[in-house]
Amino acid sequence: MDQATQLRNLKKSQNEARAKRARVITVTSGKGGVGKSNVAINLAIQFKKLGQRVIILDADLGLANIEIMFGTVPKHNLSDLIYQGRNIREIITQGPMDVGFISGGSGITRMSRLDRDNLSYIVMNLAELDSIADTVIIDTGAGIADSVMEFLVASGEIILVTTPEPTSITDSYSLLKALTRHPRFRREETQIRVVANQVSGDNEGQILFNKLNAVVVRFLKLQLTYLGAVPHDQALANAVMQQKPVSLHNPTAKSTRAFERIAGQLTDNEQLKNANSRGMAAFFSHILGGSR
Repeated sequence: MDQATQLRNLKKSQNEARAKRARVITVTSGKGGVGKSNVAINLAIQFKKLGQRVIILDADLGLANIEIMFGTVPKHNLSDLIYQGRNIREIITQGPMDVGFISGGSGITRMSRLDRDNLSYIVMNLAELDSIADTVIIDTGAGIADSVMEFLVASGEIILVTTPEPTSITDSYSLLKALTRHPRFRREETQIRVVANQVSGDNEGQILFNKLNAVVVRFLKLQLTYLGAVPHDQALANAVMQQKPVSLHNPTAKSTRAFERIAGQLTDNEQLKNANSRGMAAFFSHILGGSR
């Protein structure tokens, strides 16, 4: 089947499912080592437990945290969709509890160099995720690299993971500062929530959020929302060593219960969810259109 025929079939499929849009949640951090991928993976597991179809897009170009923590090696990545003629379903690897994940690999950075026909092919394929998943979680790289910023400005929902370390707080602020200065950032259409990770408890998490939010409101005129805290937990560290999500490895762990609460809070807010569900077609059209 040639690419033109594939495009026509994809457009037909998209038109049939036009009303269906996946919820896209982008998980990010100002620096590495704060547990960002752990948050992404365990939220995916919790959404799955709530009956949702979930796919993680691993967009961290420097690391392969998702596949390592899932204990699974993907056969394909986004480059195979771009250059090898694979379709979107073929490059999805099934992780625990049938949570799907897509390895971005070098395909993320190479998208900006594609011609119009290839861009259309990629966007239409990624739009298929709207019919495959209820929620797509995008795990970005850490910091303020251009590739990270492109994902953030395209997202209606951002989860910023930070810790009490001074460098983590400082780098979180730097990321938000870079985001607000991006020419395509739409603050009125973007919900930014904060997860305080590796804290002693809810009180320290709230103090951490208040400290960061006060500075962000004052200097960036940006309002953040506190999503919750994930405590220090040896059970989580043990699960990582076993290459398993703590939500499956130890369902009664303190960190598992924290992820349950956070996922429940995200799921309960249906009005906000519907307002920000742009779907994967709009998400990647925004990224690719801005890179041209």
